[in-house]
Amino acid sequence: MTMRILVYRPLNEDQLARLERDFHVDYLPETSAEDPAFLDALANAHGLVGASLPITPALLDRAPHLEAIASISVGYDNYPVDELTRRGILLCNTPDVLTETTADTGFLLIMCAARRAIELAGMVQRGEWRESIGKELFGTDVHGKTLGMVGFGRIGAAIARRGALGFGMRVLYSNASPKPELEAELGARHRELDDLLAEADIVCVTVPLNADTQHLIGAREFALMKPSAIFVNVARGKVVDETALIEALRAGRPHAAGLDVFEREPLPETSPLPHMPNVVALPHIGSATHETRTAMADRAVANILAALSGERPPSPVNELELKGS
Repeated sequence: MTMRILVYRPLNEDQLARLERDFHVDYLPETSAEDPAFLDALANAHGLVGASLPITPALLDRAPHLEAIASISVGYDNYPVDELTRRGILLCNTPDVLTETTADTGFLLIMCAARRAIELAGMVQRGEWRESIGKELFGTDVHGKTLGMVGFGRIGAAIARRGALGFGMRVLYSNASPKPELEAELGARHRELDDLLAEADIVCVTVPLNADTQHLIGAREFALMKPSAIFVNVARGKVVDETALIEALRAGRPHAAGLDVFEREPLPETSPLPHMPNVVALPHIGSATHETRTAMADRAVANILAALSGERPPSPVNELELKGS
Protein backbone atom coordinates (compact mmCIF):
# COMPACT_ATOMS: atom_id res chain seq x y z
CA MET A 1 0.00 0.00 0.00
CA THR A 2 1.33 3.45 -0.92
CA MET A 3 1.77 5.65 2.12
CA ARG A 4 -0.10 8.96 2.10
CA ILE A 5 1.06 12.45 3.06
CA LEU A 6 -1.41 15.22 3.81
CA VAL A 7 0.02 18.64 2.93
CA TYR A 8 -1.93 21.57 4.35
CA ARG A 9 0.35 24.51 3.51
CA PRO A 10 1.47 25.70 0.06
CA LEU A 11 4.48 23.98 -1.50
CA ASN A 12 6.10 24.68 -4.84
CA GLU A 13 6.02 22.25 -7.77
CA ASP A 14 9.47 20.85 -7.06
CA GLN A 15 8.67 20.18 -3.42
CA LEU A 16 5.41 18.43 -4.31
CA ALA A 17 7.18 16.38 -6.97
CA ARG A 18 9.72 15.16 -4.40
CA LEU A 19 6.90 13.91 -2.19
CA GLU A 20 4.94 12.36 -5.06
CA ARG A 21 7.85 10.18 -6.23
CA ASP A 22 7.24 7.66 -3.45
CA PHE A 23 4.04 8.73 -1.70
CA HIS A 24 0.44 9.62 -2.46
CA VAL A 25 -0.05 13.32 -1.65
CA ASP A 26 -3.33 14.89 -0.56
CA TYR A 27 -2.69 18.58 -1.22
CA LEU A 28 -4.97 20.98 0.66
CA PRO A 29 -3.00 24.24 0.95
CA GLU A 30 -6.05 26.27 2.02
CA THR A 31 -7.93 24.27 4.64
CA SER A 32 -9.01 24.12 8.27
CA ALA A 33 -9.51 21.48 10.95
CA GLU A 34 -13.26 21.59 10.22
CA ASP A 35 -12.89 21.00 6.48
CA PRO A 36 -14.41 17.59 5.59
CA ALA A 37 -11.73 17.12 2.92
CA PHE A 38 -9.02 17.67 5.53
CA LEU A 39 -10.62 15.22 7.96
CA ASP A 40 -11.05 12.60 5.22
CA ALA A 41 -7.40 12.91 4.20
CA LEU A 42 -6.29 12.88 7.84
CA ALA A 43 -7.97 9.53 8.38
CA ASN A 44 -5.61 7.93 5.84
CA ALA A 45 -2.49 9.99 6.39
CA HIS A 46 0.84 8.50 7.40
CA GLY A 47 2.52 11.91 7.37
CA LEU A 48 1.54 15.56 7.71
CA VAL A 49 3.30 18.61 6.29
CA GLY A 50 2.03 22.04 7.30
CA ALA A 51 1.96 24.84 9.84
CA SER A 52 -0.28 27.18 11.84
CA LEU A 53 -3.11 24.67 12.26
CA PRO A 54 -3.17 23.32 15.85
CA ILE A 55 -2.97 19.52 15.87
CA THR A 56 -4.99 18.45 18.91
CA PRO A 57 -5.35 15.03 20.56
CA ALA A 58 -8.88 14.94 19.12
CA LEU A 59 -7.46 15.29 15.61
CA LEU A 60 -4.85 12.63 16.37
CA ASP A 61 -7.68 10.28 17.31
CA ARG A 62 -8.89 10.63 13.71
CA ALA A 63 -5.45 9.76 12.28
CA PRO A 64 -4.86 6.09 13.16
CA HIS A 65 -2.07 5.64 10.59
CA LEU A 66 -0.10 8.78 11.41
CA GLU A 67 3.65 8.25 11.87
CA ALA A 68 5.25 11.66 11.42
CA ILE A 69 4.54 15.39 11.25
CA ALA A 70 6.81 17.91 9.53
CA SER A 71 5.95 21.41 10.66
CA ILE A 72 7.01 24.29 8.41
CA SER A 73 8.06 26.32 11.44
CA VAL A 74 10.67 26.44 14.16
CA GLY A 75 8.09 26.82 16.94
CA TYR A 76 6.01 23.78 17.83
CA ASP A 77 3.49 25.15 20.32
CA ASN A 78 0.69 24.01 17.97
CA TYR A 79 1.55 20.37 18.68
CA PRO A 80 1.07 18.26 21.85
CA VAL A 81 4.63 16.95 21.91
CA ASP A 82 4.22 14.59 24.88
CA GLU A 83 1.07 13.12 23.37
CA LEU A 84 2.78 12.65 20.02
CA THR A 85 5.66 10.86 21.71
CA ARG A 86 3.25 8.66 23.67
CA ARG A 87 1.58 7.65 20.41
CA GLY A 88 4.89 7.06 18.65
CA ILE A 89 4.44 9.95 16.22
CA LEU A 90 7.59 11.81 15.23
CA LEU A 91 7.48 15.61 15.12
CA CYS A 92 10.00 17.64 13.09
CA ASN A 93 10.52 21.39 12.72
CA THR A 94 12.68 23.79 10.68
CA PRO A 95 15.32 25.44 12.90
CA ASP A 96 18.40 27.24 11.56
CA VAL A 97 16.98 28.11 8.13
CA LEU A 98 14.90 31.02 9.49
CA THR A 99 17.29 32.29 12.16
CA GLU A 100 18.90 35.14 10.25
CA THR A 101 15.70 36.33 8.58
CA THR A 102 13.79 36.42 11.87
CA ALA A 103 16.71 38.25 13.48
CA ASP A 104 16.52 40.80 10.65
CA THR A 105 12.86 41.32 11.55
CA GLY A 106 13.71 41.71 15.22
CA PHE A 107 16.28 44.37 14.54
CA LEU A 108 13.94 46.05 12.05
CA LEU A 109 11.43 46.43 14.89
CA ILE A 110 14.10 47.82 17.20
CA MET A 111 15.11 50.43 14.63
CA CYS A 112 11.57 51.37 13.59
CA ALA A 113 10.34 51.74 17.18
CA ALA A 114 13.42 53.70 18.27
CA ARG A 115 13.39 56.11 15.32
CA ARG A 116 9.57 56.31 15.06
CA ALA A 117 9.95 55.31 11.42
CA ILE A 118 6.40 54.06 10.76
CA GLU A 119 4.78 57.00 12.54
CA LEU A 120 6.88 59.55 10.65
CA ALA A 121 6.53 57.78 7.29
CA GLY A 122 2.77 57.99 7.78
CA MET A 123 3.07 61.72 8.32
CA VAL A 124 4.87 62.05 4.98
CA GLN A 125 2.31 59.84 3.20
CA ARG A 126 -0.54 62.00 4.49
CA GLY A 127 1.15 65.16 3.19
CA GLU A 128 1.67 66.53 6.70
CA TRP A 129 5.44 67.12 6.39
CA ARG A 130 5.62 70.85 5.80
CA GLU A 131 8.66 71.82 7.88
CA SER A 132 11.54 70.25 9.75
CA ILE A 133 10.28 68.09 12.57
CA GLY A 134 10.63 69.38 16.12
CA LYS A 135 11.93 67.58 19.17
CA GLU A 136 8.45 66.31 19.99
CA LEU A 137 8.90 63.90 17.05
CA PHE A 138 12.54 63.00 17.66
CA GLY A 139 13.43 59.34 18.04
CA THR A 140 16.13 57.76 20.17
CA ASP A 141 19.52 56.33 19.26
CA VAL A 142 20.09 52.58 19.06
CA HIS A 143 23.87 52.53 18.79
CA GLY A 144 25.67 52.26 22.09
CA LYS A 145 22.55 51.31 24.07
CA THR A 146 22.03 48.26 26.30
CA LEU A 147 20.15 45.41 24.59
CA GLY A 148 18.44 42.94 26.91
CA MET A 149 17.65 39.58 25.32
CA VAL A 150 14.93 37.58 27.06
CA GLY A 151 15.90 34.24 25.56
CA PHE A 152 19.28 33.60 24.00
CA GLY A 153 18.85 30.76 21.54
CA ARG A 154 19.64 30.89 17.84
CA ILE A 155 17.43 33.87 17.04
CA GLY A 156 18.23 35.74 20.23
CA ALA A 157 21.94 35.34 19.63
CA ALA A 158 21.57 36.49 16.01
CA ILE A 159 19.76 39.67 17.09
CA ALA A 160 22.37 40.29 19.79
CA ARG A 161 25.14 39.78 17.23
CA ARG A 162 23.64 42.54 15.07
CA GLY A 163 23.44 44.82 18.08
CA ALA A 164 26.87 44.17 19.51
CA LEU A 165 28.90 43.98 16.30
CA GLY A 166 26.92 46.37 14.13
CA PHE A 167 25.74 48.99 16.62
CA GLY A 168 28.20 48.76 19.50
CA MET A 169 25.48 47.70 21.91
CA ARG A 170 26.08 46.21 25.34
CA VAL A 171 24.26 42.86 25.52
CA LEU A 172 22.53 41.29 28.51
CA TYR A 173 20.63 38.00 28.43
CA SER A 174 18.31 36.06 30.73
CA ASN A 175 16.15 32.92 30.86
CA ALA A 176 18.86 30.84 29.25
CA SER A 177 21.65 28.55 30.35
CA PRO A 178 25.06 30.25 30.49
CA LYS A 179 26.49 30.96 27.03
CA PRO A 180 30.26 31.32 27.53
CA GLU A 181 30.99 31.30 23.80
CA LEU A 182 28.57 34.16 23.16
CA GLU A 183 29.86 36.00 26.20
CA ALA A 184 33.34 35.81 24.71
CA GLU A 185 32.18 36.73 21.19
CA LEU A 186 29.79 39.55 22.05
CA GLY A 187 30.73 40.58 25.57
CA ALA A 188 27.24 39.45 26.63
CA ARG A 189 26.47 39.19 30.35
CA HIS A 190 23.90 37.00 32.08
CA ARG A 191 21.29 38.67 34.27
CA GLU A 192 18.26 37.50 36.20
CA LEU A 193 15.12 38.61 34.39
CA ASP A 194 14.20 41.38 36.84
CA ASP A 195 17.70 42.86 36.71
CA LEU A 196 17.73 42.73 32.91
CA LEU A 197 14.38 44.51 32.66
CA ALA A 198 15.56 47.29 34.94
CA GLU A 199 18.91 47.75 33.19
CA ALA A 200 18.16 47.38 29.47
CA ASP A 201 17.35 50.24 27.12
CA ILE A 202 15.82 47.77 24.66
CA VAL A 203 14.13 44.54 25.80
CA CYS A 204 13.74 41.91 23.07
CA VAL A 205 11.82 38.66 23.68
CA THR A 206 12.74 35.50 21.75
CA VAL A 207 11.79 32.67 24.15
CA PRO A 208 9.69 29.72 22.93
CA LEU A 209 6.10 29.52 24.13
CA ASN A 210 5.46 26.85 26.74
CA ALA A 211 3.80 26.51 30.15
CA ASP A 212 6.69 28.32 31.82
CA THR A 213 6.81 31.27 29.42
CA GLN A 214 3.12 32.01 28.85
CA HIS A 215 2.56 35.58 30.09
CA LEU A 216 6.19 35.70 31.18
CA ILE A 217 6.05 39.46 30.61
CA GLY A 218 3.13 41.15 32.34
CA ALA A 219 2.25 44.23 34.39
CA ARG A 220 4.90 43.54 37.02
CA GLU A 221 7.63 43.13 34.42
CA PHE A 222 6.64 46.26 32.47
CA ALA A 223 6.77 48.25 35.71
CA LEU A 224 10.41 47.23 36.14
CA MET A 225 11.45 48.69 32.77
CA LYS A 226 12.87 52.14 32.25
CA PRO A 227 10.32 54.76 31.14
CA SER A 228 12.53 55.22 28.07
CA ALA A 229 12.71 51.49 27.27
CA ILE A 230 11.72 49.97 23.95
CA PHE A 231 10.02 46.56 24.07
CA VAL A 232 10.21 44.12 21.15
CA ASN A 233 8.52 40.74 20.78
CA VAL A 234 9.40 38.31 17.96
CA ALA A 235 8.68 35.17 20.00
CA ARG A 236 5.01 34.25 20.41
CA GLY A 237 2.18 36.58 21.32
CA LYS A 238 1.13 34.63 24.40
CA VAL A 239 4.55 35.13 26.01
CA VAL A 240 3.25 38.65 26.75
CA ASP A 241 0.12 39.67 28.64
CA GLU A 242 -1.25 41.89 25.89
CA THR A 243 -3.74 43.71 28.11
CA ALA A 244 -0.91 44.60 30.47
CA LEU A 245 1.22 45.73 27.53
CA ILE A 246 -1.48 48.10 26.27
CA GLU A 247 -1.93 49.58 29.74
CA ALA A 248 1.84 49.93 30.18
CA LEU A 249 2.27 51.68 26.83
CA ARG A 250 -0.53 54.10 27.68
CA ALA A 251 1.19 54.80 31.00
CA GLY A 252 4.52 55.44 29.26
CA ARG A 253 6.53 52.48 30.56
CA PRO A 254 7.85 51.18 28.19
CA HIS A 255 8.19 54.18 25.89
CA ALA A 256 7.50 52.20 22.70
CA ALA A 257 7.02 48.68 21.37
CA GLY A 258 7.80 46.74 18.22
CA LEU A 259 5.58 43.68 17.80
CA ASP A 260 5.50 40.92 15.19
CA VAL A 261 3.33 38.53 17.22
CA PHE A 262 0.11 38.84 19.19
CA GLU A 263 -2.09 36.81 21.52
CA ARG A 264 -4.71 36.56 18.77
CA GLU A 265 -3.69 36.51 15.12
CA PRO A 266 -4.80 38.22 12.98
CA LEU A 267 -5.31 41.08 15.43
CA PRO A 268 -8.96 41.76 16.27
CA GLU A 269 -10.31 44.98 14.79
CA THR A 270 -10.96 46.17 18.34
CA SER A 271 -7.27 46.02 19.31
CA PRO A 272 -5.82 49.48 20.00
CA LEU A 273 -2.25 48.37 19.28
CA PRO A 274 -2.11 49.20 15.53
CA HIS A 275 -3.46 52.68 16.25
CA MET A 276 -1.05 53.61 19.03
CA PRO A 277 1.63 56.03 17.79
CA ASN A 278 4.31 54.40 19.96
CA VAL A 279 3.70 50.90 18.53
CA VAL A 280 5.14 49.29 15.39
CA ALA A 281 2.86 46.34 14.60
CA LEU A 282 3.70 43.81 11.87
CA PRO A 283 1.54 40.87 10.66
CA HIS A 284 3.83 38.06 11.93
CA ILE A 285 6.40 38.40 9.14
CA GLY A 286 9.42 37.07 11.05
CA SER A 287 10.40 34.53 8.40
CA ALA A 288 8.29 35.89 5.56
CA THR A 289 10.73 36.19 2.68
CA HIS A 290 10.68 34.18 -0.53
CA GLU A 291 14.07 32.66 0.19
CA THR A 292 13.41 31.66 3.78
CA ARG A 293 9.90 30.27 3.32
CA THR A 294 11.21 28.15 0.44
CA ALA A 295 14.07 26.89 2.61
CA MET A 296 11.65 26.08 5.45
CA ALA A 297 9.40 24.07 3.15
CA ASP A 298 12.46 22.29 1.70
CA ARG A 299 13.49 21.29 5.22
CA ALA A 300 9.97 20.07 6.03
CA VAL A 301 9.92 17.94 2.87
CA ALA A 302 13.31 16.47 3.77
CA ASN A 303 12.05 15.76 7.28
CA ILE A 304 8.91 13.90 6.20
CA LEU A 305 10.69 11.92 3.48
CA ALA A 306 13.33 10.74 5.93
CA ALA A 307 10.86 9.98 8.71
CA LEU A 308 8.54 7.88 6.54
CA SER A 309 11.52 6.05 5.06
CA GLY A 310 12.74 5.01 8.50
CA GLU A 311 15.72 7.36 8.45
CA ARG A 312 16.67 10.04 10.94
CA PRO A 313 15.25 13.37 9.70
CA PRO A 314 17.35 16.52 9.72
CA SER A 315 15.35 18.25 12.48
CA PRO A 316 13.45 15.98 14.90
CA VAL A 317 11.75 17.58 17.91
CA ASN A 318 10.86 14.52 19.97
CA GLU A 319 13.05 11.50 20.43
CA LEU A 320 11.70 8.21 19.10
CA GLU A 321 13.34 4.98 18.07
CA LEU A 322 13.79 5.28 14.33
CA LYS A 323 14.36 2.34 12.02
CA GLY A 324 17.39 4.01 10.49
CA SER A 325 18.97 5.35 13.68
